[in-house]
Formats: sequence, C-alpha cells, structure tokens
Amino acid sequence: MTTLPPFRLESYFARWEFTAKYHLTASDAQTTTIGELLAMGTDDDRAAFTELPLGYVPTWGSDALRTAVADTYQQCGPEDILLFAGAEEALFWLLQLVAEPRQHAIVTVPNYQALETIPVAAGLQVTGVPLDPDDHWRLDLDAVRAALRPTTRVIAVNFPNNPTGAVPDQQTWSELVQLCEERGIRLICDEVYRGLELDPARTLRQAADASPTAVSVNVMSKSYGLPGLRVGWIACRDHALLERLERHKHYTSICNAGPSEFLATLALRRGPEIQARNRQIIADNIPVLDEFFAGYPDLFDWAPPQGGAVAFPRYRGADGVEAFCRRLVETEGVLLLPASVYTSDLAPVPADRFRIGVGRRDPGAALVALRRYLDGR
Repeated sequence: MTTLPPFRLESYFARWEFTAKYHLTASDAQTTTIGELLAMGTDDDRAAFTELPLGYVPTWGSDALRTAVADTYQQCGPEDILLFAGAEEALFWLLQLVAEPRQHAIVTVPNYQALETIPVAAGLQVTGVPLDPDDHWRLDLDAVRAALRPTTRVIAVNFPNNPTGAVPDQQTWSELVQLCEERGIRLICDEVYRGLELDPARTLRQAADASPTAVSVNVMSKSYGLPGLRVGWIACRDHALLERLERHKHYTSICNAGPSEFLATLALRRGPEIQARNRQIIADNIPVLDEFFAGYPDLFDWAPPQGGAVAFPRYRGADGVEAFCRRLVETEGVLLLPASVYTSDLAPVPADRFRIGVGRRDPGAALVALRRYLDGR
C-alpha cells in the first residue's frame, strides 16, 4: 500500500472542530450522555455496567453486540457481523482486501474520502461516477454501466450520501444490486446514515440483506449519535471475506473497548427509539433552515437532504465558498465545511458548495451568528 494522502475533512476539523463556537457542519445526529443511555436500560443493565471487567473482548465483538447488530438486518445473523473500532477501521481494511492490485473499482462522487483514497493507495484502478448535482444528486446507472471494465470487482457507494444527503430511488437501488450480482461485482455500501430518512419510502434495503456477497458498513456514530463509543461494523454473508478481515484487524485495534460494546448493545436495543428521536430533530430543523436560506435567495441555493444529517447547498457569493467558510469561522466562530474538503481526483465536485449539519438540536444561535456575518458584509 502506498502512502495515504492527508484526510482533507479531518485535517480541516483538526484546525477548527474543537475551537469553533458553533459546529454548524456536524455530521452526526444529536448525541446522548452515558447517564441517559444507561437510563434506557434496566436495573440489571446498570449493575452489569458498573461491574464490567476492563479486559479484552473478542476480536469479532461480544456475542451480545453481534446479536444486537444482526437484529437490525433481515437476512444476517450474528455470524455475519464483524465489529470494528468505528466505520473508518472497517473501511480501511475492507477497501484494501476486497480486490487485488490492478483490478478495477467504481466509487460514487462526492464521497467520504476513504472510499476512494484507500483503494487507490492499495493499487486498484478506480473510476469515479459523479452524482448529478442538477438532478438532486441522482445516481446515473448508465454512467455506472459505462464505467464498467472486464476487471471491475467492486462498486462502492455511500447512501444516504455524505455530503449531499442524496438517496437513490428504490428502483435504481434494486437495479444496482442486480447489476452487481449479474457481473460478479461486490457491492459495498456505507450506510452510516440509514435510519435518518424523513420519508420512510426512501429507506433502502441494506446491501447485506439485498445480496449474499454485498457488504454493509455501519456505525454507532451517525444515525444513533454516539461517535464517542467508536463502534462500527461490517455485515456480510461471505464468511471467507469476514475471516480475512478479522485476521487483519489483529494489526490495528485487535478488539473494541468493552464498555463501548456494552453501551452500543444497550443503544441498539433501543435503536428505533433513538433514531426516531433524531429524525424528529432533523424534521424540526428543516423548516428553520428553509426559512433562513429563503431570506438570502441571491446568496444560496438550498435543498434539504433526502436522508442523513447533512446537506450540501450552493453559495453564490462573489468571494467564493472557501473565503466565505474561512472568514465565517474566524469572525463569528461558525464552522462550515467548504467544497474543497470533498475534492476528488476521480470526478468533478462543484466548487461552490458547503456542508451544513441538520441533525443537532437548537441551531438557532449558530444561525444568528451566520446572519450577523451575512448582514454585516
């Protein structure tokens, strides 16, 4: 594997995430305290947590957690689940091991950077297929078909999409699954925002349920709002792939933290309730943002996400989105992510966009500061 390039999003966050007063670009849903999470359990759960030994846990993950994760799928059992220290570790190994060097992969653009830089660094030939910014970031299956090669082994997608909030329609998703099965291509879907679709009809069948060779990647961080647990997983019914991933996990985290696995298990048992709360927060925030951006029709093109906790509106100001985001955080402490964070070497990403978060409570103070900046220019 060659040297990985800087992770643009994390590099930007390293400068501003914990110093900015208003984190208006947060990609996770509203979080929960340990006390609030334990309150969702029973007296026995709370007693068990205080008595939990701080030793190692199985590399695959605890039986209880694997069962709780499997319960979120229709076709997967505990034996089809491998736990990781967040989704990033899962992607790190998966995208290196899923194909051989010089074989071909297709990824959608824009994307979470790891989806393209890791396979490129691993020696794969990678083609980017852009989502259509002029049609609600639609996935064009004809463009996917045109990108296919005899050596194509992987198609990696991220839906609901980060940063656009796009979700393909059910027919497009079914046709993509069918295309992969017919061509012997492994479908990988980063599904970390699944469960945050305001229209239930847009919720896609999970990849690992839809095909016996497909891979679903998920995490406690986004739709459950629990990034501090650092618990992610891969669901896949191909046990040969899971076993290979498990062996390579020995070189990184080895295993997750026992307290995190305990709390993740508890959260997943109340998962529908947690996700419903977070969907309601998003539903409450959308009209607030609609009204805000309607006040600046010459500056912004705004559309709410179809799913997930982020959107990717256009900024029309003459200063450009990079200067806008930089001056905003420097003068008012409001953090937004400029389009450069999502620059791709594989396909064009509109340079006039920025990422805004919609998943946390009470964005009002941040919007007041943003309005003050815009009105004072």
